Amino acid sequence: MSRASDRGPGGDLTALVGAFLESYREDPRARFINKRYIPSRGEIYAILQLLLEVFYPGYFGRQDLTDENVAYHVGATLHTLREKLEKQIELCLCYGTESGEHATPDVPRCRHHGRAVVSAFLARLPEIRRRLVLDVQAAYDGDPAASGIDEVILAYPGLLAITVYRVAHELYELGVPLMPRIMTEWAHAQTGCDIHPGATVGDSFFIDHATGVVIGATTHIGARVKLYQGVTLGALSMPRDAEGNLIRDSKRHPTLEDQVTIYANATVLGGETVIGKGSLLGGSVFITRSVPQGHRVALDPPKLRMVTPRSRTPESAPPAGYLPGDVDFDI
Repeated sequence: MSRASDRGPGGDLTALVGAFLESYREDPRARFINKRYIPSRGEIYAILQLLLEVFYPGYFGRQDLTDENVAYHVGATLHTLREKLEKQIELCLCYGTESGEHATPDVPRCRHHGRAVVSAFLARLPEIRRRLVLDVQAAYDGDPAASGIDEVILAYPGLLAITVYRVAHELYELGVPLMPRIMTEWAHAQTGCDIHPGATVGDSFFIDHATGVVIGATTHIGARVKLYQGVTLGALSMPRDAEGNLIRDSKRHPTLEDQVTIYANATVLGGETVIGKGSLLGGSVFITRSVPQGHRVALDPPKLRMVTPRSRTPESAPPAGYLPGDVDFDI
């Protein structure tokens, strides 16, 4: 007889376990069994928190920093960061070589290569911070509602998304599997802004409000570019080869040259689409071909209707789309 704790609305748990095991055997997708090497999302999130402390000291993590203790703090943080990176990148690299049920990755090789990748990545952190400071300044310069640099760093979701993107992009360029996407999708969940780590983004980048922004993997963005909420830089279609498989290495997403501004809910699609230097795209435009430099693109103003209520007798039925007593005029 089954224990009471093993029974419930779903019936006998033994039978339920058996049903899941049968499902795992019948369809090997969406399960990670008989394999050992996969990174920890929790540890990757912890790595991001340590990086925020290094990039923006005093704003994240320890808040009592002084000229006397900051060197010790940064040194200790970087030491912990290196240890976590080496472990997780080793797992990522072993994951990348583990294929099939019985494959055995060369763990010493993954470990050696992982340490080289970590050293190269850590060496790039000062340059990443230099670029992030330019992004912070671009946010402050581009938003009259910003009260100061502190508010931008502590509160702006666009800056958080850009910070995580710049980290993930370097790891992507260094050939680390999985980790860059885990990082940018964490930022996506936190900010509503989805930047693929494969995208290329220049200096002084600002995303105002951030929510709903999508930047595809092969997007190229120049310097001093500003995007508003809801902007999509996407692909026109999903190119496939003769066998119907997705072609993954083609240029599918647009190029934005320097000093481009794109307002809310605009969509720009296609790998051959180039938005020229200094151009401005208005809200809600849909662009699938190139725009020369210095141009402005906007929709024609829509016809609007303003409705003014007035009393109406019950016998007088309003036309479709009106409320009783409404009078309208164009504006």
